[in-house]
Amino acid sequence: MEHKILIVDDEPDILHLLSYNFEKEGYKVYSSSNGKDGIATAIKVVPDVIFLDVMLPDIDGIEVCELIRKQPTLNNTYIIFLSARGEDYSQVAGYRAGGDDYIVKPVRMRVLLHKVKALLERNLENVDAKRNDKVLIDPERFSIHKDGKESIIPKKEFELLSFLMSTPNKVFRRDEILASVWGDPKISDRTIDVHVRKLREKFGTGIIRTVKGVGYRYMG
Repeated sequence: MEHKILIVDDEPDILHLLSYNFEKEGYKVYSSSNGKDGIATAIKVVPDVIFLDVMLPDIDGIEVCELIRKQPTLNNTYIIFLSARGEDYSQVAGYRAGGDDYIVKPVRMRVLLHKVKALLERNLENVDAKRNDKVLIDPERFSIHKDGKESIIPKKEFELLSFLMSTPNKVFRRDEILASVWGDPKISDRTIDVHVRKLREKFGTGIIRTVKGVGYRYMG
């Protein structure tokens, strides 16, 4: 299966660097130099992964992400921010907008290639639909069923909930969650907090319990 990559960035050097390396690895690559074209291309080609700059010439990358997340056909697309802005508030804004990852430039190409490969090849077989009186997860559709209602959510939220549900009532440490869901235990803890908050907003505050100073557990 040929995976599709969309790069939305106004820096020609970044467009060339990413396009060359991902095409070399067998990906089908599309590119846009501004937000409006990026959104239109995303809707048209439905990429597996979108690399999105925060500072674009027309629409801010955060807004672009929010607009993309409103498209039902793009709910299963990974959005990875690539930005020269490394402040915590910028990264948190990216995650709140629906981003799955946030990488500060300069890009380490070898690491980025492995990160994307891991994202796309992550095996969800261990996350077979698990049913209880609260939630049913469907790994094939990346959907959550609760109270008879189906919700299709962004991949990273789905993977976080699936991971916690893999062992109901077990307390998972923050470093375990970051390593298993994001593949990098060095990512800011706030990443988890933002995604947990989104899940609670969608499925109720009681679905995930915070264990202060340790981590989180799914209330099975």
